[in-house]
Amino acid sequence: MIKIRHARAEDATTLYRAEHATSQKPGLLISHPEELSEDSFHEKLLWLNEAGIYVVAEIDGVPAGHASLEPGALRAMAHVFSLTIVVHPGHTGRGIGTALMESLLAWADKHPAVEKIELRVREGNLVAQRLYARFGFVEEGRFAKRIRLADGTYLADIAMAKLLTT
Repeated sequence: MIKIRHARAEDATTLYRAEHATSQKPGLLISHPEELSEDSFHEKLLWLNEAGIYVVAEIDGVPAGHASLEPGALRAMAHVFSLTIVVHPGHTGRGIGTALMESLLAWADKHPAVEKIELRVREGNLVAQRLYARFGFVEEGRFAKRIRLADGTYLADIAMAKLLTT
């Protein structure tokens, strides 16, 4: 059974390690492993407890994924929240992304400040694209050659979004 809970400060190390491992597989995350730091995870956890939401998916008490909704930094974009979902290595195909998405959207529905949710997903990550589409996200644009992989090849980044207000 998947349990979703709010992220806590003490989760920073676990979440950092999971993203570090995930970032080593080209095409999933934008960050390279050396660009991530445990301190930045700790800071983001604290900030999002006030400004947005950061959740952890657990299976049998073990973190198996995490996700966040982060508000735009500028006042003119404060109604637009950026979505990040990471399913930890070894836990894909178990419904974790779906559970995280359901949790974030339920939170967003209760917070009138959230009018639009945006994300970017790599062109080769078809599993994530299908997940987002299933929850009503639509493609808004494509950024050709936006991501340069370590081997020198490029991937397009696809912008997707969901409007929560009409």
